[in-house]
Amino acid sequence: MMHILAVAGFILILVSGLIDFTSLRPILEKGIAPVLRIAYSQTLYFSFGEVIVFAMIFPYTKNVKKTALIVFSAITLNGINLMITMIVNIGALGVALTSRSAFPLLSTVQSIRFAGFLERLDVFFMLALITGGFFKIGLFFYATVLGLSHVFKLKNPSPLVFPICLFVLFYSLSLAQNYFEHVYEGLKIIPFTLHLPFQIVIPALLLVIAFLRNRKKYSPSL
Repeated sequence: MMHILAVAGFILILVSGLIDFTSLRPILEKGIAPVLRIAYSQTLYFSFGEVIVFAMIFPYTKNVKKTALIVFSAITLNGINLMITMIVNIGALGVALTSRSAFPLLSTVQSIRFAGFLERLDVFFMLALITGGFFKIGLFFYATVLGLSHVFKLKNPSPLVFPICLFVLFYSLSLAQNYFEHVYEGLKIIPFTLHLPFQIVIPALLLVIAFLRNRKKYSPSL
């Protein structure tokens, strides 16, 4: 359903004549260095860090190979969607407005005018945003309860649901006073305090430890 809305919106943006591909030039005006800097400081964590959350669910799947194929296909499709979205936003709004807008895609969708009556489609964008946010929060919450139940060795994780829910509610209200504080913390603080250790450092260390343990386990005894 989400992809149907995305494809329909992209087609309407094209037929509305909003995209000016000259806004995309010059490509790599300042070289590849700024692109790599943004990729390693922001894009590496958003929105591919959710793979760590899904890793909590992978052990419960029956077909590991099929699950891995679905995951890599989803990551590839997500990257393509982000690339197309950025191209559409820059082509429709320009670089300046895209960089200043809090939700560039919302501004792009609001600009759709087709056949003299089809307009104000931002309600579908908000519907997709709320639906996606609901499932994302639900998956994060489920992974948190599941992880803590393993840490405390609880057979029934249900008692953790209510206290974690209260903690998330009050912490979310105190985390940022407004949207701009939220963006600042998400881009400047969280990537180095949470994303970097939990998405790169700790998984890399666990991979090295698992490799060394398996190597020692299967090494022939002399």
